[in-house]
Formats: sequence, C-alpha cells, structure tokens
Amino acid sequence: MAMYYRVRSLLSAVKTTRHFSTIPSPPPTAFSSQFQNVGFIGLGNMGSRMAQNLIKAGYNVAIHDINFNVIKMFTDMGVSAKETPFEVAETSDVVITMLPSTSHVLDVYTGPNGLLHGGSLIRPRLLINSSTIDPETSRKLSAAISNFNLEEETGNWEKPFILDAPVSGGVLAAEAGSLTFMVGGSEDAYLAAKPLFLSMGKNTIYCGGAGTGSAAKICNNLAMAVSMLGVSEALALGQSLGIDAETLTKVFNSSSARCWSSDSYNPVPGVMEGVPASRNYAGGFSSKLMAKDLILAAASAKAVDFKCPLTSQALEIFTDICEGGNEAKDFSCVFRQYYYGKDKN
Repeated sequence: MAMYYRVRSLLSAVKTTRHFSTIPSPPPTAFSSQFQNVGFIGLGNMGSRMAQNLIKAGYNVAIHDINFNVIKMFTDMGVSAKETPFEVAETSDVVITMLPSTSHVLDVYTGPNGLLHGGSLIRPRLLINSSTIDPETSRKLSAAISNFNLEEETGNWEKPFILDAPVSGGVLAAEAGSLTFMVGGSEDAYLAAKPLFLSMGKNTIYCGGAGTGSAAKICNNLAMAVSMLGVSEALALGQSLGIDAETLTKVFNSSSARCWSSDSYNPVPGVMEGVPASRNYAGGFSSKLMAKDLILAAASAKAVDFKCPLTSQALEIFTDICEGGNEAKDFSCVFRQYYYGKDKN
C-alpha cells in the first residue's frame, strides 16, 4: 500500500476557524442506529485493539493501514480492508481515525485519496478523530468539514460532523475496552456517538466545542509527564538518601504524594508488577510519543501567550532521553535514563 498521502490545500484554504457548534445540530438519536458500518483507519498498538472491540460489539468494520502485517491479521478474521481512506469513507456511516501525529491526520483527511477527496460530498455522517493532535488543527478540520454535504441525507441529519475524541488509558485499557474518551465538537453528535465510545471504553467526557477534546488530551499528558518526573526524581533522591524505592512508594501511596505515577505506573523496576518498569520499560507509552505531546502542549501554550516553565523543562528532559536512543522505551524510563544514566541498564 502507498504511504499516507501528501497534504492538499483544503485545510490551508480555511481562512478562519469556525466553532463547531455553529453547524446545525442533529437530534441525538438521528443516526444512532445508522452507525452499523464503521471505518477504522490507523491500526497501531491502540487502534488495532479499539477496532477489535468494535468488531466484538457487532459493528461491521472496514479498515485501512499502511502496515501489511496488521492488515493481514484483520483480513484473516474476515474483516474488510480498503486500500485508501477514501475507499473506507465510501462504505462507512462513521469513520474513526487513530493516527500517530498531526501530519498523518492531515494526510488521511485531506490528501489524495483521503477521506475528503470526493469533492464537496461525503458519505460518512460522522468522523471521529481519536489521534492526539493540536487543538487548532482539530478546529480547522471542523471548519473544513462544515463545507461538505452528505451524499445522502438521512432523517434530520443534513450535514457531516467531526468530533475530536482522543483517549487516555494506554494499550492495556485499549485492549480491555476501558479507555477514557475526551470529546470536543457538537454535543448532540457526541451523544449520538456515545454507544461507539462505550464499545471501546468505559468513560466518555464531553469537553465542549471543536478542539476542546484535543486540548484536554494534551493537558492531561502534560500533567502525566510532569508527575512522572516528580515521582522519579523523589524516588531517585530517596534511594540516594538510603530509602529503598518500595518503602518510599508505600509512603507516597499512604500520603499526599500519591498519584497515578506512584500507585499505578511506578517507574522503578521491581516495585510493581505488570508495568513497563518491570519489563525493561518495553511497551506502554513511548518516550517519543510523550515528547511529541509535550511539543504540542508547548506550541499550544505559545499560541495563547501562556507561560509553561514545567512544560519546557519536561520537553527538554524527554527530548534528551529520545536522543539517547530510548525513544521506543516507555516514558517511565525517565527514572533510569535521566537520573541514573545509560550505565544502569
């Protein structure tokens, strides 16, 4: 299959950003029963598991990805595979995208043979982007899609909608169907799509208009990065002061320092089973992706002239970790790689 396509001029032609709520809202039940045909684009560690949960829930899923091996895994299960995003759109009532970066999202939506390749008409009534991208791009996509019409109107649903719906929970939650979706866009479209979200996750949070789901995700990951740095630094200092990490972790988790990075995703090898630190930081959420999300957070802060010194420091640290050859390691490897160095492998 061809690599993802070059970005076309559709998005750059959008001169102003229009709030998603300016598009007429459909009634919440307008197409809830018409989502049987679901397209899914982006079958990486997260997307493949999300798509599998949709299949388990009884949806008729069509897929697209550039990875032949993952495509074969799905086609061997009888799932229909399409060669381009546009072909996915031609057979789907709703299309979900789960892609690595903003550039991939733009390629899939606006590139040659992308989802929006068919002129001013589109078949899917709803597009859901679960990729982590910057809020401004989410708003521009919403504005661009508001210029499209449906190939075939159904009931009171007259226009296509897009929701930015990134997720939290990681690979384990994607596999277990326990993700949290943070959603921006039309509230009525969100309510109509909720059964889809609950087929892949256990929590859905409506955040507001277009771009707010993306904003929530980068803020969440910023807080996660900073808390992981704080826990790692404290545990490393504690060991230097003669307190073993397991004992100090018990103190944290019984005191005011308790947080996800200490009680659910501890970064010290041997303290907690089932986390990346217990398997040489393999799997989980890569340092490269954390650095990418911190870049998004820093850029978003700059766009609104907001000072974020901890964002800058965290980005510098995770960039150093990636440049040291640890980009594929889980981001909790900051404990070992930053505070102890490569010699502590």
